[in-house]
Amino acid sequence: MANVLIIDDDLGLCNVLIEHFEQMKHRVTCAHTLKEGLDKALSNNVDVVFLDVRMPDGNGLELLPKIRRTPSSPEVIIITGASDPDGAELAITSGAWDYIVKPSPLKTISLPLVRALQYREEKQKIQQPMVLNRKGIVGNSRKIRACLDSVARAAVGDVTVLVTGETGTGKELFAQAIHANSSRATKNFVVVDCAALPETLVESVLFGYEKGAFTGADKSRNGLIIQADGGTLFLDEIGELPLVVQKSFLRVLQERRFRPIGSHCEIESDFRLVAATNQNLEVLVESGRFREDLLFRLRSFIIELPSLRERIEDISALTLFYIAKLCKRHDTGIKGISPDFLEALAVYHWPGNVRELIHTLERALAVAGGEPTLFPKHLPTHVRVSITRASVLKETAVHQGSPEMGSAVRNLSMLRDFRESAIAEVERQYLQELMAITKGEVKEACRISGLSQSRLYALLKKYDLSFSR
Repeated sequence: MANVLIIDDDLGLCNVLIEHFEQMKHRVTCAHTLKEGLDKALSNNVDVVFLDVRMPDGNGLELLPKIRRTPSSPEVIIITGASDPDGAELAITSGAWDYIVKPSPLKTISLPLVRALQYREEKQKIQQPMVLNRKGIVGNSRKIRACLDSVARAAVGDVTVLVTGETGTGKELFAQAIHANSSRATKNFVVVDCAALPETLVESVLFGYEKGAFTGADKSRNGLIIQADGGTLFLDEIGELPLVVQKSFLRVLQERRFRPIGSHCEIESDFRLVAATNQNLEVLVESGRFREDLLFRLRSFIIELPSLRERIEDISALTLFYIAKLCKRHDTGIKGISPDFLEALAVYHWPGNVRELIHTLERALAVAGGEPTLFPKHLPTHVRVSITRASVLKETAVHQGSPEMGSAVRNLSMLRDFRESAIAEVERQYLQELMAITKGEVKEACRISGLSQSRLYALLKKYDLSFSR
């Protein structure tokens, strides 16, 4: 017997579903607004939620991630009268189990419920994984924990993994974690920075070559693919791999066999591939700069890393970790950290993500010199300017609305609230300019912004901006 929650303002449908699901021996609860539905999802142990899209108090798709984050983490089945392909894509990318268009037979509605419950039951039977080796991966935010869960699943087998995320989010760290927790951990972890390899040298670096294969080849040399035999081959920034090499590498990926340059014989390499990119590979495929068949192979298992601004609760842990590491590297005593230093870091928007945070902390330590405590004044000027502007804007907004609350903006929670609104305002302005420049063409907007179509649709819907289809 499972707990099913129906969030729908169609009273007739609710009654039909209640009767049907109760005949299936499930406990059923109904809510007729999004607010009521979220309250019930928070206060009850719910297994599956049937969620309508067009509700009196908003769009059900916007509630979907919140429901998934409730304590019981229920599976969500969208059931809507609006047949919208973009909405269906957004639902699936947001974590929906299925997307059902009304009216549908009860059998069509029941089957996803049965499968979702079967999935939850089997998932609960799986033994808890052993503690991960997460060296260098700092933070326990919800999004980081989800990524670590993906690492644990990927490490069990030999499936090809694609790690995506903005520059500076730690893609190589997660690739190393996959390797370190796999059965290949005792073998080589070989890194190939595709963006740093000259096109004329890529094949010789990857495949190796025989003596005399070309001018300057005075002795034979193994390529990185054979060096990864038994271990993991990490192709960083795989979107930069030249097209001609993509074709050759696709065969290697399929056959695990290749011929070094100048050799008459093929050799084998039993490597596990982990690739990473900060680019939208779908856009590169559309522009002819990336092979679609290679993309299909890379999509076997995808881990999407969050930006630092999406995991701001990890700022304190990251700061403490890297301050200790940097002080040890430079052989200085551990610095104290003032509360307003951490507060300032939490307000900044971090376009360069964790990598920018590390460089900022290193610079702050250099500026502080022999001083025992870090204060906001030790931060780089551009960071302080950004923080100060945000604070002034917040002060102005509060004074205009409620002068007596002016002092409230000085506490950390209010600054964090402002950070969210500031990021939202920047995103809205960017999207408005982006859609104006591209005249609403989604594909062109994706190419310029580097966003996937599903992410772009989600942001446009979030800010109620128009776009062409």
